[in-house]
Amino acid sequence: MPQQRKAETFCLHPIAIAVLATVLIISRAPIALADDDSWQDIRASLYGNDRVIHDGEGVITLDAPNRALDAATVPISVTAEIEQTEERYIRAVTLVIDENPAPVVGTFHLFPGNGIANLSTRVRINAYTNVRAIAETSDGELYMAQKFVKASGGCSAPASKDHDLAMARLGKMRLKQIGAWRKDEPAQGQFMISHPNYSGMQVDQVTQLWIPARYVRSIELTLGEKPILRFEGDISMSENPTVRFFVRPDAEAELHAKVIDSDEQTFEQSWPIELDPAS
Repeated sequence: MPQQRKAETFCLHPIAIAVLATVLIISRAPIALADDDSWQDIRASLYGNDRVIHDGEGVITLDAPNRALDAATVPISVTAEIEQTEERYIRAVTLVIDENPAPVVGTFHLFPGNGIANLSTRVRINAYTNVRAIAETSDGELYMAQKFVKASGGCSAPASKDHDLAMARLGKMRLKQIGAWRKDEPAQGQFMISHPNYSGMQVDQVTQLWIPARYVRSIELTLGEKPILRFEGDISMSENPTVRFFVRPDAEAELHAKVIDSDEQTFEQSWPIELDPAS
């Protein structure tokens, strides 16, 4: 009998067991990292400790998946909520992935000639992390939007193509006009370049040797004499970099792309831009 009473003392009610199980599950679930973790050091290196970074509401929003299907190619979209005018515009958007080995993906420089400062691209994510988009407006103010993304291993994930094939296609570019381009109206385009964008953290699947870092360092797009977009980046951009952007054409002209990678190799190409006759 004493043994029976002792066993009853440690017996939990079914409801208590369910509650305990829920607590254990929640405690093991990943949560967004606190702002005083990696971000404070990144922020200080980018903007110092004195500049105010406002909440992005009303200026910029960031869209990214809650959980990435492929950590090596995570889609990121930045939406501007103010127009690009000569009086006030977003002049730069910097993407930051707090827990990446190289947390600053890069900075996109924008201009009134974009009409709309929306951007879309693909990045590598190495661990569960906050992803941030910091917009700098033409008056020097900073605004930030952020999203917690569950992904891991993106910086060391094997390339999708073998090295020889990637090198054979190195620097090949495409420009896609999305929808009709009309005079003096914002129009969307997509720029793509074939480049393995090696992070320096990947292993050749055949030789099992480390692949040296080699990545797109800068992209510059111009329409005629007008600057449209300039990007300065690092290893966190996905292989075969692609950028969706807006431009407000004022005449038919050539859109010129100039890309420089970390080996100082330069790639250039131009495309004639045709406007919708209805415009």
